Amino acid sequence: MIFGFIPLVNQWGELIQQLTQREIKARYKQSILGYAWVVLAPLLKLTTLSIVFKYFFKINTGEIPYSLFLFTALVPWTYTANAVSAATSSLIANAALITKIKMPRVIFPISAILVKLVDLGLSTAVLLALMLTMGQPIYWTIIWLPLIFLVQMVMTLGVSLILSALNVFYRDVENLLEVFLMIWMYLSPVIYPPEYVPETWRMVYNLNPMVGIINAYRNTLLYGVAPPWESFGYAILVTAGVFIIGWRYFQKRQAVFADVI
Repeated sequence: MIFGFIPLVNQWGELIQQLTQREIKARYKQSILGYAWVVLAPLLKLTTLSIVFKYFFKINTGEIPYSLFLFTALVPWTYTANAVSAATSSLIANAALITKIKMPRVIFPISAILVKLVDLGLSTAVLLALMLTMGQPIYWTIIWLPLIFLVQMVMTLGVSLILSALNVFYRDVENLLEVFLMIWMYLSPVIYPPEYVPETWRMVYNLNPMVGIINAYRNTLLYGVAPPWESFGYAILVTAGVFIIGWRYFQKRQAVFADVI
């Protein structure tokens, strides 16, 4: 399967690049704040959640400041949520091209995911600035970050392929997406430590791939240790399964996209 995906990306890479650049330019062309909004939005969310869960619900994060603990998870989570949301509607948004031009339909969700890398890059810069401001050391364990991000990207693409294909046939998918993402966030250790989850539920909880991914980011960035292989191992296995299912389902259904869309 991966042997079919890589050649496809290589063959249509230039078109994917053009679609991505077009979307980036269109997104910020009419925005007064432009790219600054990418930084302001997560900072506003960070401030609100920090106040609520630090002072009202009093979540204990040990020696790590709660705002830093939260933002380390909020950055990757926001990328995945925004990328999945954009990719889900990408086929409908490009209906004119799909009905007129013969091309692999998968390039549209891929392009939508790549567009969100701009947001991720700017948010990551803010995270690094926050770490330096708070005196958080940069550990050698950051060498794990490419692997963690690769798993996250594959997982995001797998989920996006499923939802974008479903959205062509069932438009309620796009309407229910916000609820789905909200539930997914609360089932992931974004605003709380994974230790808050009862031990009896831990195995089921770890089946959520974002658990292992977020734990891995925190381990390598905040604690200077390797990814937690139990939860991160689950994340890798589940990610592989989600991608295989997503790729097969998308390939099976894309032949009739033009007729339905």
